[in-house]
Parts: sequence; C-alpha cells; structure tokens
Amino acid sequence: MKYMDGKELTIRGIVLGALITVIFTAANVYLGLKIGLTFGSSIPATIISMALLRLMGGGTTLENNMVQTQASAAGTLSCVFAALPALIMVGYWHEFPYFVTFLVTMAGGMTGVLFTIPLRRALVTNSDLPYPEGTACAEILRASSPEGDADSLRALTAGSLVSAGVAFATSGLRILSDGFSVATTAGSSAFRLTGSFSLALLGTGYLVGIGGGIAMLVGVLMAWGVMVPVLGHLTPSAAPLAAASGIWLHKVRFIGAGAIAVAAIWTLLTLAGPVAKGLREALSISHRATEDETDRDLSPRIMITLSVGVAIILTGLFTNFLWPVMSHGAPLLTLVALGVIACFGLGFLVASACGYMAGIVGSSSSPISGVGIIAIIIISLCLWGLESSGILSVTQRPLAIAFGLFMLSAITASAAISNDNLQDLRTGQLVGATPWKQEIGLLIGCVTGALVIPWVLQILYQAYGFVGAMPHDGMDPAHALAAPQPALMAAIATGILTRSLDWNMLKIGALLGIGMIVADLILRRRKLAMPPLAVGMGIYLPPEVSVTIAIGSGLVWLLRRFPQERGTMIASGFIVGESLVGVALAAMTGATGSADTIAISLPALMRSGLGWAVFAGVCLWFARKVRQSA
Repeated sequence: MKYMDGKELTIRGIVLGALITVIFTAANVYLGLKIGLTFGSSIPATIISMALLRLMGGGTTLENNMVQTQASAAGTLSCVFAALPALIMVGYWHEFPYFVTFLVTMAGGMTGVLFTIPLRRALVTNSDLPYPEGTACAEILRASSPEGDADSLRALTAGSLVSAGVAFATSGLRILSDGFSVATTAGSSAFRLTGSFSLALLGTGYLVGIGGGIAMLVGVLMAWGVMVPVLGHLTPSAAPLAAASGIWLHKVRFIGAGAIAVAAIWTLLTLAGPVAKGLREALSISHRATEDETDRDLSPRIMITLSVGVAIILTGLFTNFLWPVMSHGAPLLTLVALGVIACFGLGFLVASACGYMAGIVGSSSSPISGVGIIAIIIISLCLWGLESSGILSVTQRPLAIAFGLFMLSAITASAAISNDNLQDLRTGQLVGATPWKQEIGLLIGCVTGALVIPWVLQILYQAYGFVGAMPHDGMDPAHALAAPQPALMAAIATGILTRSLDWNMLKIGALLGIGMIVADLILRRRKLAMPPLAVGMGIYLPPEVSVTIAIGSGLVWLLRRFPQERGTMIASGFIVGESLVGVALAAMTGATGSADTIAISLPALMRSGLGWAVFAGVCLWFARKVRQSA
C-alpha cells in the first residue's frame, strides 16, 4: 500500500528523530548496564513522532516512518554497552575516550546499515518472516493514516490500553505478579517451567505464528526438562532448585549459544543464494534503473564510497588502539588487517544471523548477546592462533584481550543495527516507503546515536562505576552497575587466551544444533518444520520469554478459523502499550534511582493470583474479540 502523501525525508523529521534519539539512547544504555536488558525503540519512536508531527501540522505517514526509522536505529545502537565497558573491566581503559568511542560506534553501526541492503531483499522482500515489531509499527502507521480503517484503529487502541494498564500494574505498582513458575525436584535434579504475564510477548507470539512458537517451546523443554536436571544430577547440590538457575546461566545457555551458532551457519548457507542475488542487484546500476521507487536502495556508488570510508575509519581506529603498545611492522599490520576483515566478514555473518532471528521473534527478544558470545569466541580463537604462531607474545596477552573486545564493540554495533533495521525496512515495505530514503535515515541515526553514547557511558561510569571497576576511591560498590554482558564477554576472551575456558557446553550445543538441522530436514519431507534456530533461541533465552511467545502462537492456532485482521491489530497494540509504559518507567527509574518508587506492597500469593486472573482474562477477551470479527 503506497501512501501518496508527499513528504518523506524532511529536515524537521531528521531534527525530530535526533531529539528522540537522545532520550532512547540514554535510557537504553542505562538499563543495559544496570540489568542487562533494553527496550525496543521502534514502537515508542513511532508513537512519539506521530504525536509530535500532528502537533506541528502537515505530518505524513511516510514522514512519521522516517522519524521512527532514524530514532529506533540510534536507540538500538546503544547495544554497544555489551562490549565497550569490558575494556574498563579488563583494566585497559580507565575512561571512555569520546572521539574513539564515537568513531567505533558510528563505523560499526554504518557497516550494519550497509549489510542490511542485500539482506533486505533476502530476508524482507523475498521472505515470509513475520517481523513482529516491524508489522506492529506498520499497523500503527496504517491505522493512524487518513486512509486508515476506523475498526483497525479501535482494535489497536484497545490492545494498547489493555497492555499499558497491565504493564503499569505489573512493573510500576507491582500489584500483579510478572509471571509464574512451577518447579519440582527429584534427588539433586530440578525441573522448572517458567512463564511471563507480559502481553507484549503474548502479542509477539501471535504475530510469530505456531511454527516458531512450538520450536521455541521445544527448546525450553529441552533446557529445563532435560539439560538442567541432568547437569544437576552430575553436580549434586544441597539446594537443587537454587542451583538450577546457576546451571542454566553458566552451562545450559552456552549449549544454546553453540546450537545457535551451528543453526545460524546452516540458515545462512540456505540463504546464500538469495543474499548473493540481493547483493548483485544492489550493486547493479542497470538493475536499479528498472526498479520501482519502493524497491530501490542506495546507489552502488554511494554504497562503495561508504564501505571504503568505513574501512578507512576502522583501519585508523585499530592502528591508534595498538600503536602505543604494539611493535610496529608486520605484527601491527596483521592485527589491523584482522580487525577490518573481522568487522566486514564476521560482522556480515553476525548481522545476518541477528536479522534473521529478529524476523522470527522481533528485535527485543532477539538474543544479540548469544551472537556476541559466538563473535568473541571466533575473534579470541584468531588471536590465540596469532599467539601460537609467534606473531603475538605471551606478554602481549592483555593487549590481545583488549583488542578482541574493541573489535567486538564494532561488530556488536553492526549486529544491533541489522537486528533493528530489518524491522524498520519491513515496516517501510508494508506502508510503501522508499528503501534508499530509509537507509539514509538509518545512517543519520547511527551518527546521532554515536554522538550521545560516549557521553552517556562516561557519565554513568563516573557516577556509579561497574562491578569490579570503580573510577574513584570510596565509592559504594552496592550502587555499581552490574554490566552483565561486558563482564561475560571479558571473561570469555580472557578464558580463551589463557586456555582456561570450558568448551564442553559449546561442543554439546554444536552437536545438538547438527541434530536439530537433521530433524528439521526430515520433518520438512512430511510438510512439517522445526526451525533449528528457533529451538536454539528457546534454549538460550530466559524461559519466560519463550513460553509466553509459545502461548501467543497457540492462540493464533486455536483461532485460525476466524479472520485474523483484528487479532493482528490487538496483538500489535499489546506490544505498543507495554513498550510505551516500559519507556516511561525507565525514565522514572533513571530520575529517581529506584524501580520501586510507586510500588504498592501486597502479599506474594495475592499478586500471583491477581496476575493469573488478569492474564487469563486478557487471553479470553482477546479470543472473544477475534471471534467477533467473523
């Protein structure tokens, strides 16, 4: 559906996107360092830009889409929090140098935008991946446009209000339990099934569909019904239930990462043809001349110029990073070349995997940290090989660890941008936007986000410090930011280069990934499917995420006989309402320093009962609304 409403890429839209960027980027960096989680920025950006453009007057659907594209890209770029603080944790940096942090974040993000151009054709244009958040954004834009259907707008609004109310009562007032947990033990083995009452995850599951939902549920059952109990039996504990969480976090998640790695490689091999075709078309001047405006990317000349420019920036950054402490000549050139090749080669593979996973479960639930684990392992193994060959000495091991984490920061930025950008391009496809204009907006978002991120990182570090790394004497360690992802990445890099990492879980995961691929191929002969990447995500992600997505996908299967338009709108509303409340509560947490500012104390049993009642009631209300649409 093409909206012939004129304005799309405008000056005021660029300025508005930059202003929204500052808010979302700061909030996401803070939450990421404090609790290891961020919020999806596409939907809140869509709502905020829509409201502000209406106040200004003359706003269009396509202009609104451009604003959210730019703002969500910048907000997502904040995922570099998963790597950059690790340089302080290993003692290589003692602050965040503004210019270096800005350049590595911007360059990494821009490579992600360049990667999404051929990936757009393979994973969006010629793919049936659901892209839940991208679809939800498109539904918001459609419903709010002059051509929008009133019934659709009412359904979207109803879902948003219900979800916002439940999210506020759950995460703000704390009068509703946020999920359920059923657990039992058998000797030293613990079995647990955990689910969330998040309506955003329920809506995501509805948009994902039954195939992805079942695959993720299978992953959960494998993790908590087999792996955790077996490992608990092999390592007995006096408190099996308490030990189960540690087993999943430190062992089973690595099995999931190994399975994701193999499944991602397999998925990319199956997509090699479409991706290669997309790259040829993107670089073909003659093909571009024959394309419709709604399928036209940046020109090949601009793409090549940007690629060369980013490569020059990365070369300068890596040289600057190594020059003061690295012997010049062949060793320095080798490491710089490794860095640039890793950012473009490994970065493209990581970006492709993240983009595909975002297409299955959405940007917010896509396990970027799992792909980050895979990336730092590959980088560290390359550095290990250079040390074994004599190019690096044992005394240079701290430098090698720090350089691996520095490379990872650029690759993380690239993966995060691809993870979000494909959602934005899916939104653009659904509303008839112009891809090359969106890609310009994405590049602008990378610049504006990179301008903010170093400043936010430095302020947070000076104000709170990180666990194990305090900037000043006398600071209270209780207030330090946990920064769980950077700590994990630093531990993996150090473990590999010091030869102390336990590889067993990763090997088991890799073998499991091969088995899932074979099982999927067998099932497809019978017109069934079990996507191995979705199963791996079910093992890796927290179980409450996968279980609730599976419940949502079960709803769409139960209601499959009825028209799905209203269900899609309500499910999109579920994502919208919870996302907006999440942004508001994140801002309140940052302002007050506490997540319990407005919490009301209720007995745990009452909160659990109310949570169950509300969640079940919403599911019944949702089903009734879909059935009424018949």
